[in-house]
Amino acid sequence: MSDLLARATRVLQDVFGYPGFRPDQAQIITHVAGGGDVLVLMPTGGGKSLCYQVPALLRDGVGVVVSPLIALMQDQVAALKEAGVRAEFLNSTLDWRQAQEIERRAAAGELDLLYLAPERLVTERGLALLDRLKIALFAIDEAHCVSQWGHDFRQEYLQLAVLAERYPSVPRIALTATADAATRREIIERLHLRKARSFVQSFDRPNIRYRIAEKDSPRRQLLRFIREEHFGESGIVYALSRKSVEETAQMLAQNGVDALAYHAGFTAVEREERQTRFIEEDGVVVVATIAFGMGIDKPDVRFVAHIDLPKSVEGYYQETGRAGRDGAPAEAWMVYGLADVVQQRRLIDQSEAGEAHRRAAHAKLDAMLGLCETVRCRRQYLLEYFGEASAPCGNCDNCLEPPAQFDGTEAAQKLLSCIYRCEQASGFAFGAQHIIDVLRGERTDKVLERGHDRISTFGIGADRDAQQWRAVLRQLLTMRLVAVDHEHWNVLRLTETSREVLTGARRLTLRQELPRSAARKSEGRRRKPRAASSAGSSASAGATPLDGVPLEEAPLDEALFQALREWRRGVAREHGVPAYTVLHDSSLREIARRRPLSSDSLAEVSGVGATKLARYGEAIIEVVRAQQ
Repeated sequence: MSDLLARATRVLQDVFGYPGFRPDQAQIITHVAGGGDVLVLMPTGGGKSLCYQVPALLRDGVGVVVSPLIALMQDQVAALKEAGVRAEFLNSTLDWRQAQEIERRAAAGELDLLYLAPERLVTERGLALLDRLKIALFAIDEAHCVSQWGHDFRQEYLQLAVLAERYPSVPRIALTATADAATRREIIERLHLRKARSFVQSFDRPNIRYRIAEKDSPRRQLLRFIREEHFGESGIVYALSRKSVEETAQMLAQNGVDALAYHAGFTAVEREERQTRFIEEDGVVVVATIAFGMGIDKPDVRFVAHIDLPKSVEGYYQETGRAGRDGAPAEAWMVYGLADVVQQRRLIDQSEAGEAHRRAAHAKLDAMLGLCETVRCRRQYLLEYFGEASAPCGNCDNCLEPPAQFDGTEAAQKLLSCIYRCEQASGFAFGAQHIIDVLRGERTDKVLERGHDRISTFGIGADRDAQQWRAVLRQLLTMRLVAVDHEHWNVLRLTETSREVLTGARRLTLRQELPRSAARKSEGRRRKPRAASSAGSSASAGATPLDGVPLEEAPLDEALFQALREWRRGVAREHGVPAYTVLHDSSLREIARRRPLSSDSLAEVSGVGATKLARYGEAIIEVVRAQQ
């Protein structure tokens, strides 16, 4: 073992309390600590933060971390301080006296890590501050924000190239959990990282189970999911509009779920209060727009739910990645429907972006719809999207209950013909509900008024219920065999490729949706997803056997676990920090299995470093003794 690696390992164990590095961490850390540049792509919860925190402690000077959100800075700084690391942040929550004192400490060499927002860093004042510092390294977190074609572009990230120009001798590490090959190339180009080493890990999060179902009554479906599988657990629910966020949170709260709404319409104080409750308390569910969650390092989020269709696979992957950061079982649950597809297409077509951006947005939406409609393993589809091959996972809804498929050519021909016949008979096009009513032979007032009960396609689809026809239409929209005319009240029109299906030149295999009554009985097996082993992260890792029994199989003392959580809650309140910055649930579970009665045995618990052992060791042992 090299001297640098030996020093890095001591920091990992003594400061952070982890027994060993996860894959690639040691190489990344020693390369950066030795002065090299690195691009790191690592899944959420994979231990990215250690890749710059450890080398910052190994090198002379202060590690400057570019972080896009206040919540990320606050969480990481609080956790670092609990571990005995001299860390601070500069952001808008500080008054000028506080900011001036932190700047003084940084210039005096009294800080190990300093977190800055990109918009603050690139100002004249920000760069002037950097000029006064001895800088150990630059860490650019959420580096995908530099991509103008990405899902989370931030203008200020484009200016971060100044770091390479102004401080050429300072090593830089760019990190992200969400970047396909094109985005990685853009990061390298725009941040001037052409000579950097790249470490691209698997995108797989094996502890997360992916489940996607068709919308029936989304709030009722969501309530059933939470009540039956995750009641009393922390979770995030994403909705597209503020109105939907508020109504969904109210519905959950009225039904006994500790739920809060969160969106940009609340004041800064209100958002801060709600975010703090979610971070510091157990079992809180936040219903939010996509503005919530980025950078929040809460490890025990047991589920992420979407009741509206995300715009891209990248956005979906990043949002679902907020579940199960501790490596314990978690779920990514989503419902979507035909209206979601129509709405997302309309938003893209009516945007003021250029044609190239609209084409890119449509391509990303097509990929997202492909994930929803696939009959293959969903994890396999996700990983392939990011350029990674894998076998079926056995832990998503499609693997657990393989969906039925059928030759959908005839069904598609009926639907396409009905769209054509209705427009031909009336001289103008119609929306989805009317087309389905004609197909099923429904004599509604509108059908009778238009005389569509007398056209050849009336009633030819009576063998399928309305929900099944919407599923067929949704898949045809995904394949661009039907288009929605947003300028004329969302009516349906045939496309250039529709003829291939109508003539039989193109055969279609479609996903077979169950009738609504049957679908309600089968929304996925109630089996928890399997946990992933996580070394050198928030999950318990490098565990040793207990009396000859593997630690993960040793019995958990539930009463002790709850007593430890109560002790931790008190400490967190006293220190004014989130509970998990004191110790993660995974560490408490390990203590509840090991039941250590000495400092030496407690020191073997993953996540208990030297500072935390000295600070909390006696108190933890007292809790263990009290539960004997």
